[in-house]
Amino acid sequence: MTDLRVGLIGYGVAGAFFHAPLIAATPGLRLSAVVTGNPERAAEVSEKYGARAVGDASGLWDSSDLIVVASPNRTHVPLATAALNAGLPVVVDKPLAATAEEARGLIRLARDRGLMLTVFQNRRWDGDFLTIRRLLSAGELGTVNRLESRFDRWRPTPKGGWREVGGADEVGGLLYDLGSHLVDQALRLLGPATEVYAELDIRRAGVTADDDAFIALTHASGARSHLWAGAVTPRLAPRFRVLGSRAGYVKYGLDVQEERLRAGLGPDSPGFGDEPQDRWGTVGIDDDNHPVPTEPGAYADFYGAVAASLREGTPPPVDPEEVVESLTVLEAARRSATERLVVSL
Repeated sequence: MTDLRVGLIGYGVAGAFFHAPLIAATPGLRLSAVVTGNPERAAEVSEKYGARAVGDASGLWDSSDLIVVASPNRTHVPLATAALNAGLPVVVDKPLAATAEEARGLIRLARDRGLMLTVFQNRRWDGDFLTIRRLLSAGELGTVNRLESRFDRWRPTPKGGWREVGGADEVGGLLYDLGSHLVDQALRLLGPATEVYAELDIRRAGVTADDDAFIALTHASGARSHLWAGAVTPRLAPRFRVLGSRAGYVKYGLDVQEERLRAGLGPDSPGFGDEPQDRWGTVGIDDDNHPVPTEPGAYADFYGAVAASLREGTPPPVDPEEVVESLTVLEAARRSATERLVVSL
């Protein structure tokens, strides 16, 4: 069967380290063209993937079977709209849109056109997240009362660029960057949120978008999520702390897949998603706990499911309606931080 031709819009961090290698490693998909105006990046996509570089997204419409939008956040909605109007299915990197209403508009357009639309929420395939899902399914933690989840980093010197210095129209800042993952994971684990409280701050000189974020969710189940994302965290807390009625799960350190992709390892490399034993989390209570193996991370499953959806009509890997739910929470978090109140959903 002929490979589906994939047109990738954007070859920055997301395009170069995540989408391109994952697409190239997926049977049935072929990275055929990449939108980039950078000559060095154009040479790289040609040498590494045999893909042609084009200067504008419109150059993809007539020569692609699937469009992947991995460009700056503010361009996600207009580029996805153009691709859908051109009759092409679309993968959009997170965040899908700046608002839930914009996301609903894309969903309506995709449905009207009979086209697949999905969102690259790759952290659903992190090994630690998959481990928590396994523990919850097996009932090892009991009823979860509290989830603590963090993406903290120590980056006291800003890198610059639209993520840190762009205005609201750039959809920059950590709330929509790492917060998109934190909220998505919390909702998948504990169900819908009914109340949102947030604190957003700018801690570094020269930065104009939030670089220190905290979000508290009350879920319909009664459980609570406390979520952090920060660029100025000199001492790192656990990546996850999940507290249940029977036991807790504590896990330090980030999933291994990103560091391996950045190091140039392909997702089809042996043991790509496997985490070494010294990084496993522990389950139990303070006086009686034990390490538990981390599930293998599985980013490659995302594009495998995309290919299956296009070939066989199976559901896409991420339902965009679920992303609307997350964006509703993120909008409420922004309002909460601005007005200093708890927002009811």
